[in-house]
Amino acid sequence: MVVPAKVFFTKGRGVHKDQLVSFEMALRNAGIAPFNLVYVSSIMPPDADIVSREEGLACLRPGEIVYCVMAKNASNEPDQTIAAAIGLAVPKIHDRQHGYLSEYHCFGVSEEACGEYAEELARTMLATILEKEGGDIVKTSNISIAAETDTNGSWTTVVATAVFVC
Repeated sequence: MVVPAKVFFTKGRGVHKDQLVSFEMALRNAGIAPFNLVYVSSIMPPDADIVSREEGLACLRPGEIVYCVMAKNASNEPDQTIAAAIGLAVPKIHDRQHGYLSEYHCFGVSEEACGEYAEELARTMLATILEKEGGDIVKTSNISIAAETDTNGSWTTVVATAVFVC
C-alpha cells in the first residue's frame, strides 16, 4: 500500500511559443520537471509531514514516478492574468483523519484571491466530513501563483502543486 509520508508544495511559471514547452518550463521553475508526475485526487494523507520544497526534492530521484495534486493554467491571449492554486485543510486529529487538498485555476484573478479560494475549497471539503465524524480543522493554507501573459502571443503556463514523497 502506498501512503505518502511527506508532502511539499511548489509553484512555477513558464513562457514559450509552444504550449507544451511552456508547461515544461513551468515544471522546471517549480523544480519537478525531472519526475514522471501522476495526478491524484485531493486527499492529504493522515500523519503525512509537510516539508520544505528543498527537503522534499532531496528525497526524489530523476525519472521517479511521483504522485501529486496539481493546479495549472495556460493562455496565449495577450495581457491576461492567469492563476493556479492548491489549498490545504488538515484536521486537529491528523494521525487518524485525512485532510483535503484542493486545486483551483482561474483567469483575471489575483494570486492572493486564487489562493484564498483554493484554501476555502479545501476547508469546505474537510468541514463536510468533520460535521459527520466530529472534530476540528487545525490548519489551512495555500500555495498560489499568478502571471500576466505577454503581449506577443507566447504561451504562459502556471502550476501550483502538492507533491507526495512515498
